[in-house]
Amino acid sequence: MVSGILTLAQISYLCSSTSTIGSGRPPKLHGQALSFGAPRILCSYSSPDMPLTSDKLENSAPMTGGAFDFKKATISLTDELISSPKKVTLLRHGLSSWNEESRIQGSSNLSVLTETGIRQAERCKRALANIHFDQCFSSPISRAKSTAEIVWQGREEPLVFIDSLKETHLFHLEGMKNVDAKQIYPKEYTTWREDPASFEVNGVYPLQKVWGTAKEAWKEILLTPGEHFLLVTHKSILRALICTALGLGPERFRATDVNNGGITVFNFNKRGEAMLQSLNMTSHMYSDHVYMY
Repeated sequence: MVSGILTLAQISYLCSSTSTIGSGRPPKLHGQALSFGAPRILCSYSSPDMPLTSDKLENSAPMTGGAFDFKKATISLTDELISSPKKVTLLRHGLSSWNEESRIQGSSNLSVLTETGIRQAERCKRALANIHFDQCFSSPISRAKSTAEIVWQGREEPLVFIDSLKETHLFHLEGMKNVDAKQIYPKEYTTWREDPASFEVNGVYPLQKVWGTAKEAWKEILLTPGEHFLLVTHKSILRALICTALGLGPERFRATDVNNGGITVFNFNKRGEAMLQSLNMTSHMYSDHVYMY
């Protein structure tokens, strides 16, 4: 980061004084600023894949612009102090049979991982192999459960299945192909697709219910001892988890999207307030990329 205006001579001097920058090693500045009168130079060496502790983040924040203490960033999801800052990684299950068939899945347990979905889960496992998680929470519904079992294989802690990570219940639309649901239930289907917050069946509003469920899930997870958790779940509840963490209501349900195998990362301070670090990362689905964060 450069503050102020530099002359060509000053830039030349800076480059000759920090020749290690292009060598893959951090410049030997020891966090100090180089000064040419009024202009002030701050140099930092970082990578999005380099793991940083909260202490390192706090110490480097003035240099990198990083926010280490994001007070009042969002609303508290716990309404009480938690034991330590948390990081939560959210993962959507791999491609399922009903994804392939363009059927509405909802909370049905009949949709299972396809061969492609299994390979996607294996890619997720490899991409997250170098990251330590204290616990993995998963939806007990088959397609998420199978994904979690693949991703978590070889880890010491047992998987924890919680109902608050189940997918949204969509009543009689579940199992129907989208094209059939649109034809047979045009009003309900259109409302679900275009104004999901207003979608209701017999007086029940699924999104209002899943918003409450998402808040319950966050509170349960954030109050669990540990510092980094992995969550494996479904698209609609993932959207609700993302939106509730950011203080958004059901009307913003379709403001985000998550792919099969997509990875989202949140940081939480001790007040239970969230900051979104990464949304729907998918580079591991198309390469051998391994994350470190």
